[in-house]
Amino acid sequence: MVLDKNLIDNLVNITSLSAIASYPHVGKKNKKLVDKAATDEMRKNFNKLDIKGKVVIGEGELDEAPMLFIGEKLGTGKGSSIDIAVDPVEGTNFAANNLSGALSVLAVSSKGNLFNAPETYMDKIAVGKDVPNDAIDLDFTVERNIKNIAEAKNKDISQITACLLDRPRHKNIIDELKKLNVKLKLITDGDISGALLVSDQKHKVDIFLGIGGGPEGVLAASALDAFGCSFQGRFLFKTSNDIKRAKEMGINDLNKKYELKEIVKGDSIFCATGITSGELVNGVKVTNNKYLTETLVTHKNSIIDIVKKEVSIT
Repeated sequence: MVLDKNLIDNLVNITSLSAIASYPHVGKKNKKLVDKAATDEMRKNFNKLDIKGKVVIGEGELDEAPMLFIGEKLGTGKGSSIDIAVDPVEGTNFAANNLSGALSVLAVSSKGNLFNAPETYMDKIAVGKDVPNDAIDLDFTVERNIKNIAEAKNKDISQITACLLDRPRHKNIIDELKKLNVKLKLITDGDISGALLVSDQKHKVDIFLGIGGGPEGVLAASALDAFGCSFQGRFLFKTSNDIKRAKEMGINDLNKKYELKEIVKGDSIFCATGITSGELVNGVKVTNNKYLTETLVTHKNSIIDIVKKEVSIT
């Protein structure tokens, strides 16, 4: 399948309308309602497209509807087969509490090109294109990774900024980073957007690391690939049910370290529309009886851009 401009335009429309659908619920302290509004809108608009779509990264299993579930078929059933990864609202807490950084996110690829990630944790590391791929590794110590990045960027270690989720599980990493005198950027949620901060020097983040969601890792990898960044991920299976599910999805080496090219094979399109304004894009705005949206769009070898849309209020 050719991932062309027409499809890109349709996908931008989908995340834009999903963001708009969730917008009336921003700040209402109900994250389930925020998520449901975006999810319902995303499903409705995917089903208008002439595609044979299949959700490979979703929000749960079939019995957890109305979420877009793994394995769900989307589209009219006509046209090309594509794999779809979705996170209708990344940062449901952000949206529910009217905090910055909530996004409506999707990625698509030709069938078989997006890794079918289980609903489990992933240990991740990401750096920008100005750092050689072999300079970072999940199996290196934190100190070695930081020193390699500093050397590649010709910076003092004290000038390096590391971004990670502010979680108790990261205490040891945070302690190590403090000892190295690295600048910390601790985020409360949103590890898709957190990973993408390494993609552009304007964000002043040199490395994203730590444990977050596996599905979010695949979504972030789609955009990072277009930016020419480096990324590694390793799934973490905590329960026997996690292991059973992974094996059902064809994952036999439970300790495997995945490179970016193994997570995103070939071409993919990534779209992230702001619900509330954040570092990547502005959130939904209302002016002159219209909704205004901003979407970060990436398509390898084609487009990396912020696309603005106007949608009339009906």
